[in-house]
Amino acid sequence: MDMSENLLRLKPAAMSNGEWEVRLELAALYRAFDWLGWTESIYNHITARVPGAERLYLINPYGLNYNEVTATNLVKVNLAGAPVDGSKHPVNVAGFVIHSAIHAARDDAHCIIHTHTTAGSAVAVKRDGLSHDNFYGSTLYGQVAYHDYEGVTTDLAEQPRLVKSLGDKSVLILRNHGLLVARASIPEAYMFYWTLQRACEIQVATGAMRGDNIPVSQRVLDDMPARTAAFRGGPRPGGLPFDALLRRAGIRYEDIL
Repeated sequence: MDMSENLLRLKPAAMSNGEWEVRLELAALYRAFDWLGWTESIYNHITARVPGAERLYLINPYGLNYNEVTATNLVKVNLAGAPVDGSKHPVNVAGFVIHSAIHAARDDAHCIIHTHTTAGSAVAVKRDGLSHDNFYGSTLYGQVAYHDYEGVTTDLAEQPRLVKSLGDKSVLILRNHGLLVARASIPEAYMFYWTLQRACEIQVATGAMRGDNIPVSQRVLDDMPARTAAFRGGPRPGGLPFDALLRRAGIRYEDIL
C-alpha cells in the first residue's frame, strides 16, 4: 500500500513504517472479514509477520470482535505467543499454536488466515475434501494440503505434524475443523482465501442438488497452475481485489487506527 502523509503522521513515533503498514492492512482485513461474515465470535485468527530481522507477529486481541480490531490494538507477539509490546490486551495463546508452527517453518508465510466458516468447515468434514470440479476449486488444483484432526489444537507436539501436512502448499484443510491459508502478504492471503471460500460455498451448494457434477478434465487441471500464475504476479499480488474489498465495505485506514 502507498501510505498517505496523513497516515504516516498518525504512526506511533517509535514504530517503523513497515510495521505500521502491516498493522493497517491487517486491521482492515479483520474488519473486512467481519463485513463478509467470515467470523466465529471472538475466535479464529489472522496473523501477519512484522517486517524486520526478529520473528515477531501481529494477532488480534483476545476477547474483541473482528470489528473492534484496530491498527494500534493488534498485539505483537513472539513465536511462543507472548506479547512483546506491553499490550494491555490478552492473547489466545492456544489459538496461536497453528499459526506459530507455520510462521516458524515457512519464511514465505508472512500472513496466515484460519477460519471456521460454515462452508469451509462443512468441506473439511467430507472424506474427499475440496472438489476441483467448480471454477474456483479448479484454480486451487495442486495447492491444497490436508491435516487429520487431533482435537482442539492446543498441543505443541502437533506442530511438526501440521508443518509436514502443509508442506509447500498455500492451502491447508484441517479435517473436521476448518480452513487455513498461508501466503507472503496480507492482500495475497486474502485473494487465496476468497477463492477457497467461494470454492467451498459452491461445493456445498452443488452437493445439495440432484444429479452428478460435471468433472473438470485432468488436462485442464494440470494446466491450471500455469494459467493462474498471472493473477498472482505483479508488484503487489492480491492488491487490486483487496483494495476493492475495502472500498466496497467502506473500510478506511483513517478510521481503524
